[in-house]
Amino acid sequence: MYIEERSAQRRMDSRERRRAKERDESMKNGIAVAGHICVDVVKEIANFPQAHGMAEILSTQLTLGGVVNNCGRSLARLDPALPVRMCALIGEDGYGDELLKRLKKYPNLDTSRILRSGQTAFTDVLSNIHTRERAFLPFTGAAARFCEEHVDVEHLDCAIFHIGYILLMDALDAPDEEYGTHMARLLHAVQERGILTSVDTVTRDTDRYKQLMPAALRYADFVCLNEHEAASTTDIPLRNAQDQLILENMPRALAALKAMGVRRWVAVHAPEGGFGLDENGEYHAIPGAVVETSFIGGTVGAGDAFAAGLLLGAYRERPMDEALEYAIAASVSSLRDADASEGVLPLEEGLELIRSLPRRKF
Repeated sequence: MYIEERSAQRRMDSRERRRAKERDESMKNGIAVAGHICVDVVKEIANFPQAHGMAEILSTQLTLGGVVNNCGRSLARLDPALPVRMCALIGEDGYGDELLKRLKKYPNLDTSRILRSGQTAFTDVLSNIHTRERAFLPFTGAAARFCEEHVDVEHLDCAIFHIGYILLMDALDAPDEEYGTHMARLLHAVQERGILTSVDTVTRDTDRYKQLMPAALRYADFVCLNEHEAASTTDIPLRNAQDQLILENMPRALAALKAMGVRRWVAVHAPEGGFGLDENGEYHAIPGAVVETSFIGGTVGAGDAFAAGLLLGAYRERPMDEALEYAIAASVSSLRDADASEGVLPLEEGLELIRSLPRRKF
């Protein structure tokens, strides 16, 4: 009996040591999220107005937005033991006060690198209650002035540095004679520290993708875009006139993005699923989940949640197909709430959720 008890105790001690090691590994360096930060004023409407027309606002809600808030909080929710460091510039105003107040609820978020000056960026988000289509009216405020001078690269303590959004960061999008853009200069400096880099953009009706994206991708280890952003960057169409995903073009678009200099993973997300090209050039296609309209509280931030899941997989050194599954779990669970990140479940719960749902057919 004594021998059996000692054996059971050794097994228990072994499990505790393993868990402690996993906690230590989780706390090693962490992930930094930098760049655009704002508050979102989400306004639900029944239809989008025509020019000179009117659309009644049915409800309004103040939420946190921008890649730093969305991706940062999604990471914090996916893994409450993961250190998430935020680098951004907000205003010395009420929106800035409210933003910092709300971030305090996450014990693993480090906001010490959020600087304050000017007026906090905000975005009016118009959300159609019937189709869940969205329109964005951004005021870039202090976030537009965020640049390499606001990142203490010398003392940056993280394993992965994720930054966005290209096309919304005036100072970082500005030309740089040596690197192409100031965003590229910053990414190069971070890579020189031995830190993996990741970059994101926003969906805009512009031809500037082909001007700004290649410079940044030369110094990126990871990039995660939606199908519209990927198509605008590569000139390879990914949706047809019937709004159907052109699956046969996906590997070619991913390869074109990777050829711009991305060192490790290139990923594209769409409602149909997650698609990627890994460090070995292997193509991955993971189907998305099918959810009822009643499941969806909002779609704002689903792309950032997807990126958070992918980054967590990379941080844990998982293969890309598994990381894409993490990403889908994060993005699907984010749909449960109108806020960009409040619906995101801890990773295991998110994976259990998508295992309970039917998956899309390619």
